[in-house]
This record gives sequence, structure tokens and C-alpha cells, in this order.
Amino acid sequence: MNNKEKIKPIKLSPSTLNLFLECPRCFWLHIVKGVKRPSGPFPSLPSGMDKILKEHFDSFMEKGELPPELKEEDSVKGCSLFNDKEKLKEWRSNFKGIPYTDPKSGVLLHGAVDNILVKGKKLIVLDYKTRGYPLKEDTHKHYQTQMDLYNFLLRKNGHETKDYTYLLFYHPDRVLESGKVVFNTDLIKIKTDPKEGEKVFLDAVKCLKGKEPKINKECEWCGWNQGKK
Repeated sequence: MNNKEKIKPIKLSPSTLNLFLECPRCFWLHIVKGVKRPSGPFPSLPSGMDKILKEHFDSFMEKGELPPELKEEDSVKGCSLFNDKEKLKEWRSNFKGIPYTDPKSGVLLHGAVDNILVKGKKLIVLDYKTRGYPLKEDTHKHYQTQMDLYNFLLRKNGHETKDYTYLLFYHPDRVLESGKVVFNTDLIKIKTDPKEGEKVFLDAVKCLKGKEPKINKECEWCGWNQGKK
């Protein structure tokens, strides 16, 4: 078999694993058959915010300081921003991120982080989220699996982590007379369990290695995908 004929490894990410939790069949069709759910245009504002927030945080990292959003937060006292620029650039990349390959199946899992805090010798994931409205009580729960997976990936790469991560939410508050938009921020601390992240990953791998899952009657897309191969 020559290089052109080599089978590409299966690659998963926190977003595809969320799809697995939502509907195993849609996940299986997406990864195994390349049949994806229809999607509308992706809004450019979140991508633009992600870019400027990383630049904003990096400017404070260069100075060895925390930005104002974190400086007054009691829960991050004693923390500093991760300052290995090359490693952070790699971990932020959607093409590489923090990788781990399951030795039994050869399936690759990778996740791209926004930022990392350091406390002592341990790492803490810091993820930015942009919303149009203030948080609800359960908003942060939608990101539990993603946070579990990030800690799982870091530990599989030999890094010590705290048993929690942070979500930093930005949402618009008002527009000043100058035209500048003022954002409010909410920092949410999430307790994580890397073993739960590993379980989701291995369950998804098992799903991929099996037959096409049955139609999920609670999934609005399974009807549309019925019979898709």
C-alpha cells in the first residue's frame, strides 16, 4: 500500500463528541459516511471576538499580568497566564490542538483551547464564550463535556491539572455615546472529571466501530437522514 492509499485516521473533537451525546446515529453518519446535518451560515462575530480576546489576553501575558476581567476575581488569585507561546499556539490550533490517540482503535481526539491559567505546577483551562444575552442558571452546564475532555487531553499529554476549569462569558451591556460597545463578563468555575471525558470518548469510538445506530425518534434530523449512506 502506497502513501496515497493509506487510510486517514478518524479524528474527533469535543464538538463531534457533543453530537454523539445528542444523537449517536447522526454522529455515526457524520464520521463514517460523511453525511452531515444541514447547517446555516456561521456568524462571523464569535470568530472575530475569539481573535481579539486572544490578542487581548496575550498582551497581558506579555506583561506578566492578568487582564481586568480576572484581576479582581478571588477565585483566580495565585494564577498566572500560561506563557509558553509556541505551545499555546499549537494548543489553540483547530488543526492540531491538544491531541491524544487511542492505542487500541487508532482514533485521534484533539481539542483546541482558548487559554490556560497556571497555579503552582497545575494547569487550568480558560475558555471564552460570547453570548447575546446574560447567562441563565444552567448555561454553563452545556459545556461540561467539553471541559471534561480538555482536562482529559492535558493529563494524557503528561500535564497536571486542577480538577476544575473556567468559562469566561462576554455579553453586550450597552453602547456608549462614542459608539463603543460595552460588554459584561461572567467567570464561571466548572468542576471537571477527566474520567467522564474519557468515557464519552471511548463510548463514541465503540459506536463508530459498530453498525449504524437505530433512528433516534427524539432527534429532528434522524428523519431527514433516514436511509442516507
